[in-house]
Amino acid sequence: MSRRSALIEFSSAAVQERHFGGSTLLSDYWTLTKPEVNFLILITTFVGFYLASARDGRLSCVGLFNTLLGTLLVASGTGALNQYLERKFDAQMRRTARRPAAAGRLKPSTALTFGTALAMIGTIYLAIAVNLLASVFATLTLLTYLFVYTPLKRKTPMCVPLGALPGAMPPLIGWVAASGRLNIEAGILCAMLFLWQFPHFMAIAWMYREDYDRAGYLVLPKGNVRVPFVIVETLVPLLTLIAISVMQSPTRHVVIFYCATVLLGESFLYCGLEFVVQRSRVAARRLLAASIVYLPLLYGLSATLCNRAK
Repeated sequence: MSRRSALIEFSSAAVQERHFGGSTLLSDYWTLTKPEVNFLILITTFVGFYLASARDGRLSCVGLFNTLLGTLLVASGTGALNQYLERKFDAQMRRTARRPAAAGRLKPSTALTFGTALAMIGTIYLAIAVNLLASVFATLTLLTYLFVYTPLKRKTPMCVPLGALPGAMPPLIGWVAASGRLNIEAGILCAMLFLWQFPHFMAIAWMYREDYDRAGYLVLPKGNVRVPFVIVETLVPLLTLIAISVMQSPTRHVVIFYCATVLLGESFLYCGLEFVVQRSRVAARRLLAASIVYLPLLYGLSATLCNRAK
């Protein structure tokens, strides 16, 4: 190879590397925010805001935008800070080893700064552009997720119900952002999201139980109590979720609402029963998929048919 052609090849490779590196850097920052989680957070926040607004007979598009943006910033910051705190343990799990902080593609200080900045901007933005109560709820969500649920994952399986508490806050953030107060309808939305998280997480925990064990996470108990724990933590919340979901008060198409809600719940319950009987990776994956489909549909029914707009 001539000296000139070698130089051309080297320059071309350098350009490609810079392009690839820039693309990877952007995707790494994007991954830090946990976008797949944020999608469900925004859906449930939106429904809370929308139903509270419809109940009061006023929907502010500007207020909705500000609420979703502020919540997204706080949720993204929480996701980044979680990956910063768990980077050493994530590196031991196949499922999370390629995360930016765990793989070392981003420095820990970078993830910490990025997450802190997003969270602070989000909480301040909610306080100024929405209201103080929405900012307080978002801050409580961040603090309990990072400093209660995250460290407890390595100490006790009780981290699952405790972690479901901050996970159930988004509809409350949306509700207080729109109305400045809470009521029983907001509580039902929160309870549905709280209960939904159990079968959703049990599916994930079972699929990646070897990973969690390797990293020292105690999301599932060890020994003979593991299977009963999975059964109880899957079926009891599922049955309660179905009961809670039909406690909503539809304002139109009542028969359609209750039939659709029960049908959705029975389909979800079927996948849960299949999972606890088989306890296989395939059944767990099916339950996980069902949970991801179920939640937007349930909240969509609530937003459409429990809307009290005049």
